[in-house]
Amino acid sequence: MRFALDIDRSLTGRAWRWRGPEPCGSGGNLVDDLLRARGCTHDSLERERAPTIRSFLPDPSIFQDMDRAAERLAAAVIDRESVTIFGDYDVDGATSAALLVRLLRELGLDAGVYIPDRLMEGYGPSGEALVALARSGASLVVTVDCGAQAFAALEAARSVGLDVIVVDHHKCAASLPPALALVNPNRLDEADEAAGHGHLAAVGVAFLLGAALVRTLRARGWFAARPEPRLLDLLDLVALGTVADVAPIRGLNRAFVAQGLKTMARRGNIGLNALLSASRLERAPQCSDLGFALGPRINAGGRVGRSDLGVRLLTTTDLDEAAMLAAELDHLNQERRAIEATVQEEAEALLAELGERSVAVIAGDLWHPGVIGIVAGRLKEKITRPAIVIAIDEDGIGKGSGRSITGVDLGAAILAAKDHGLLVAGGGHAMAAGLTVRREQVTALAEFLEERLREDVARAATARALLIDLLVAPAGLTPELIQSMEQAGPFGNGWPAPRVALGPVRVVRADIVGTSHVRAIVAGEDGRSLKAMAFRQAETELGQMLLSSRPGTRFWLAGRAKIDDWGPRPAAELHIEDLAIA
Repeated sequence: MRFALDIDRSLTGRAWRWRGPEPCGSGGNLVDDLLRARGCTHDSLERERAPTIRSFLPDPSIFQDMDRAAERLAAAVIDRESVTIFGDYDVDGATSAALLVRLLRELGLDAGVYIPDRLMEGYGPSGEALVALARSGASLVVTVDCGAQAFAALEAARSVGLDVIVVDHHKCAASLPPALALVNPNRLDEADEAAGHGHLAAVGVAFLLGAALVRTLRARGWFAARPEPRLLDLLDLVALGTVADVAPIRGLNRAFVAQGLKTMARRGNIGLNALLSASRLERAPQCSDLGFALGPRINAGGRVGRSDLGVRLLTTTDLDEAAMLAAELDHLNQERRAIEATVQEEAEALLAELGERSVAVIAGDLWHPGVIGIVAGRLKEKITRPAIVIAIDEDGIGKGSGRSITGVDLGAAILAAKDHGLLVAGGGHAMAAGLTVRREQVTALAEFLEERLREDVARAATARALLIDLLVAPAGLTPELIQSMEQAGPFGNGWPAPRVALGPVRVVRADIVGTSHVRAIVAGEDGRSLKAMAFRQAETELGQMLLSSRPGTRFWLAGRAKIDDWGPRPAAELHIEDLAIA
């Protein structure tokens, strides 16, 4: 693989390489080139250009326990049983729960919802909660985005005769908890076809269960005298949960997000519509909006507010309630940002003392556990290595959240640490994991992860290169070009947005905006200039290079091209990720 623009070491120490065999659009169709660079074969181009549910949706029956779960849920609908959806407090859990609640409501069954309190109850179902639900009259509980490791809790449910269906996507152990049905593409006993969908978020698995349920009821004649629900109307929830959970946007997930954005643009979900308004989004939502505007607001309820706020918003049919809940979540998100900033500052100070480690394990007393996942993600981006942030409470029990890098399976490592007796609880998937650990075990945990993941992290670092899709001069970076590139989307984790190399350019002027962002006006040899932004880079070497550039110095810039629509007419700008001397 040759170096792009002969750059074998940029300012940030990375080699630049073309993502495909050559720059996209150099001689063919730009969209097709972008698709090929993301792994599409010639035969798959047609369906990848316009990913539809019909083209990608598998038969739900390929998954272990799916038919059993659908049959049990169908019986509950027909007999109007008391059903509770037990969700997680993050966006994936909230959207999964909301999807099943809305679907069951259309089928004539009003299901209850139980979202555990992050601070008081922690992650996943507890035996105490499940037994209490059984005693209150529930005959069936469906856990979503949790349950794959809930051995004791599901044993307690079985002891009181409560049926539990687990709908999850987190890593499973070789043995499974005693559920009536456990639907999870990451079960170790799944066949290859089902295991190929292990990248689904829990909300995607919930959608497949919904499809199996509708099919089962159809076979039983349930819709002979009543309308059949439109499952596609729930795709806005699937898209939101998939993107917010940073699930890879490929295969079925790509179809979920592409079609879900269209559903969301129609604003049929009253709660989501209110949240879009609270987020000041009046245009059609884009994939990035789900991760950076909507997702954090839904998450804020579970992080610093009441855990059920997100599900209530996504299932309400009352306009006034929707507006009130959206405003509350918007306020809580602002509160979350302030808490996050404090924890981030303290965590970075501890990180500086840690030294060079393959996996950064940072623990602090009385940190708010609702923001540790976000802080872990920011540390991971800063050091380009896995990071785990642990909040230790007054009793010496730490709640931790970790984020990983491509090529390093953090979820499997956390399960291994649990098997070695280093954790009270833990689980996750390749890119993210959660854990509970005693204070006295934090050092041992760090040493275990260092030993287990050192080689994986080293391999990932060796393979780390900045992949470039196309080369443009300032005059060529136009809103029209950006709109053309968007046709290869939606973009996200696993289906990266196109990265542009721009240049050669010189810096006309640069200044700091906000607290730490660098804004630069750059001009090319074609005489055209445009705005470029380097976010949170004012104190980095990259930011300082832009701010103190000598006249006449020419650069290659690399980053994401965006449309700035704040002015009188749309203009293209570049969000800088790296630079090199031309």
